[in-house]
Amino acid sequence: MPNSAGKKYNETSSDFYRYDLDFCSFINALEEEMDRMRVIGRDDKRERAILVSASTKPKYELQDSMEELKELALSSDVIVLDTVIQRLKEINSAYLLGEGKLKEIVINAMDKGATLLIFDQDLNPSQIRAIAETTELKVIDRSQLILDIFAGRAHSRDGKVQVELAQLKYMLPRLTGKGTAMSRLMGGIGGRGPGEMKLEIDRRRIRDRISRLQKELEILSEARKQRKHRRVETGIPIVSIIGYTNAGKSTLLNALTKSSTIVEDKMFATLDTASRRLRFPKEREVIITDTVGFIRDLPKDLMAAFKATLEELEDADLLLHIVDISNPRFEQQIESVEKILKELNLSDKQKIMVFSKIDMVSRDEVDNITQRYDAEAVSAINLETLGSLLKAIERYIW
Repeated sequence: MPNSAGKKYNETSSDFYRYDLDFCSFINALEEEMDRMRVIGRDDKRERAILVSASTKPKYELQDSMEELKELALSSDVIVLDTVIQRLKEINSAYLLGEGKLKEIVINAMDKGATLLIFDQDLNPSQIRAIAETTELKVIDRSQLILDIFAGRAHSRDGKVQVELAQLKYMLPRLTGKGTAMSRLMGGIGGRGPGEMKLEIDRRRIRDRISRLQKELEILSEARKQRKHRRVETGIPIVSIIGYTNAGKSTLLNALTKSSTIVEDKMFATLDTASRRLRFPKEREVIITDTVGFIRDLPKDLMAAFKATLEELEDADLLLHIVDISNPRFEQQIESVEKILKELNLSDKQKIMVFSKIDMVSRDEVDNITQRYDAEAVSAINLETLGSLLKAIERYIW
């Protein structure tokens, strides 16, 4: 064939075994070169994930959902190496996404040094097992990621029991498999799962543990009812702050009551209910409570476990629905919160919609959006903006 100078040459193939090549040194040098190309060093022990979304939904919906999955992963202290989105004509029952795309992900994972695949869609046990065996990586879905975040953030006994119960109910049907795949199926973020020999014992222990936790939850629920009864007897009105996760609920509670509830720019920073007193003129006051943040498609097991806590919203005289006006997905977030309120039979509760973080968008945008939703607008870092909200609370309560 012709070369660049227009001359012809013959390609000859040499016998591979005649090459003077130290294969082990060659592979080590190749791995070192790949390591140098990676941004994250080997001494960083955090999980390194590739986020995957595969669905028949429109591409813009998948992209919006992927942005949220990325926020969830970062909230769980996971390093996000890459994102993969595949819009499907039909779902692959074995792997969710196409086999060709899965092979691309494997090569990408090896190249970037990934340890974990996080799927935006919920996977059934057989899909998790098939993907884990094909990729030889740990595989979790969106529900398990949320459960892992809740497990790391629960501090009260109530919260810990509810999260552990949800985790065990999620884990039980997935506790099958053979050999080394088990460590990838049940690992979660940073964890390692049981071996095959322990499976039957583990199943029995999990069922026993679920039974004990459910009994403990009943006792804790009874204690909550007694506290609720005492609050009702005092006759002090209750205002509950609700909203999408990371909407600014705890920050607003701190600003209104001059308290110091834990605040972080992370999803689900608050899991345990916090209650504070808020005083008004004429010696009037309300109890204002902060609740766990909502999120779209909250895992069913988690929803069931936290139902006892969310039932406290039934006692509220007024709900403050906090919405992060600076979030480009705020309309979908409003819909998600409204959907969960409907599931809890709380749609008819009196509520004020409050757009937070107004310092992060233009004044015209704030005015247009608040008029459209008949809402209040606040910035927790500018206390002067709270006056209108306080007057609205007074009007609704008294």
